[in-house]
Amino acid sequence: MKSSVEKLNDTRVKLTVEVPFEELNHEIDQAYTALAAQVNIPGFRKGKAPRKLIDARVGRGPILDQVLNDVVPSRYQKAVEEAELAVLGQPAIEITKLEDNVVIEFTAEVDVRPEIELPKFEDIAVEVPALKVDDEAIDAEIDKLRERFGELSDTKRKLKTNDFAIINVVASVDGEEIEESKAEGLSYMVGADDLIEGLDTALRGMKTGEENEFTTTLKFGEHEGKEATVKVEVVQTKERKLPELNEEFVQEASEFDTVEELREATAKRVEEQAKTAQAAAIRDAVLAAALEKTEFPLPEALVEEQAHNQFHSTFGEASHNESAIDEFLKTQGSSLEKFKAEAHEAAEKAVRTQLFLDALAEQEKPEVSQSELTDHILYTADAYGMDPKQLIQSLQQAGQIGALFADVTRGKALAAAICRVSVKDDAGNKVDADEYFGVDEEEAASE
Repeated sequence: MKSSVEKLNDTRVKLTVEVPFEELNHEIDQAYTALAAQVNIPGFRKGKAPRKLIDARVGRGPILDQVLNDVVPSRYQKAVEEAELAVLGQPAIEITKLEDNVVIEFTAEVDVRPEIELPKFEDIAVEVPALKVDDEAIDAEIDKLRERFGELSDTKRKLKTNDFAIINVVASVDGEEIEESKAEGLSYMVGADDLIEGLDTALRGMKTGEENEFTTTLKFGEHEGKEATVKVEVVQTKERKLPELNEEFVQEASEFDTVEELREATAKRVEEQAKTAQAAAIRDAVLAAALEKTEFPLPEALVEEQAHNQFHSTFGEASHNESAIDEFLKTQGSSLEKFKAEAHEAAEKAVRTQLFLDALAEQEKPEVSQSELTDHILYTADAYGMDPKQLIQSLQQAGQIGALFADVTRGKALAAAICRVSVKDDAGNKVDADEYFGVDEEEAASE
């Protein structure tokens, strides 16, 4: 077999492969054996007819077709390995020459990972939020538990943040009410999410039975970007009364007996949550900084494929009804053109990140143990609410176990690189990235 590589651009190559027939004895034998078992030739049992009689009965074409089906995939893969190409996606294959008993020639155009010059992680410095595990954070977490057992009661006083109100609201543009903005008897928590920009400000200080008006810029719908007048009426005000934090409440609401035990457990949980958040912030900051220092071209076909998949994943069976999609997106303050542009941008970011991490994994060459792969499967199953065995079965059927293994490899490679980065929090304190991303020596020794 002879093969050559032609570089079409920075992210695509063309392989030309020639396979002489003297190398195809095995594939030809297989083709004749398979065909002999399918045809009936008088005087011979199935599978026992000579090749000349098979050729006379069905022709040489079916044999050559079967040989091509066997040869092209295997020789393509061999050519890729010999050229040490990091191919992306499926190739576009064309049979360019087929001379019986002489040679098979085919070409394969395929995207490849571009050359990526990785940055020196020792030169990267990032800043992340400081850990916040003080009494205020602990109290806030305990208050969430108290809120679950709190009771709403009517009040006649002025509304303030975290109060509840039953409201009627409607927006008008140029004096005309917008029907889709109208809501009556809506239960709303002041300061929760500012349902309409300016609503929280308007509600604070209002009492039951009062009305108020304010202007805002609409963020969605067919009037997106227009200035509107919003009228809000308070039908009823309510406040949430929290239960007293004492041993009786602690025993009712938790597995602990005393307030002190609850605070100690909550402090540990808040600290773990803060560390998890800080680790994620470090990972995201380092990856963003590394990508900013790294420029490389993207295979446009791969980007388009990812954007296309995102589009179909979002709209499912409605993906081919552009008018219905456009109408739906208008109600969300978007458009088909805007959605596709955002999907393309997200696809570019995803492809860039994956190619970068693949190059990093090739540089770091981390070893992935069976237990690490198992842990990742358990984590993924939990994230999707699936039984781990069911997930494994689905991955095997889809041929995605290798992709899962690659995910773990990328993660370990990035973790190793992060340990070489300088990290500080926004209070100026040095953060030891090894605490989050370093190798556990005892665990490694037990593998």
